[in-house]
Amino acid sequence: MQKINTDSYPKVYLYRRIVQAKLFIDDNYAEKIDLNSISDEAYFSKFHFIRVFKSAYGKTPHQYLIYVRIEKAKELLKAETPVSAVCFLVGFDSLSSFSGLFSKLVGKSPSDYQKHHQQTQKKISQSPLSFVPGCYAYQHGWTENSNFEETGD
Repeated sequence: MQKINTDSYPKVYLYRRIVQAKLFIDDNYAEKIDLNSISDEAYFSKFHFIRVFKSAYGKTPHQYLIYVRIEKAKELLKAETPVSAVCFLVGFDSLSSFSGLFSKLVGKSPSDYQKHHQQTQKKISQSPLSFVPGCYAYQHGWTENSNFEETGD
């Protein structure tokens, strides 16, 4: 029978609960979740939970929730989902608060982000070689005058 190391067990249990709370955020980011529901998921008091979560993930639970929502919003915007729909799909209640926060964190409004992605995709389809580093293209024999997709690499 293997002896359990009682020194590491509390840490493992603690981290498992923190991971459980992170996964709860990942799975429920679009819902109306708040610090109470997240800390309840980890069976911690709010203040202890914030401290432990931040030490594990480098962000408070609220900061992490916002991060997940913004990352999901970027994915939806790239998929050409309308901005107003993205706002509500990722859990925001107000288009103006979503747009303001997105702009602050990403550096572009959601619509500008979407337009920029569409323009980049169009440029890639028109001139894919210009998006491949020159040294890599040269190494593989891809030049402006050849169809680099047919080289077999």
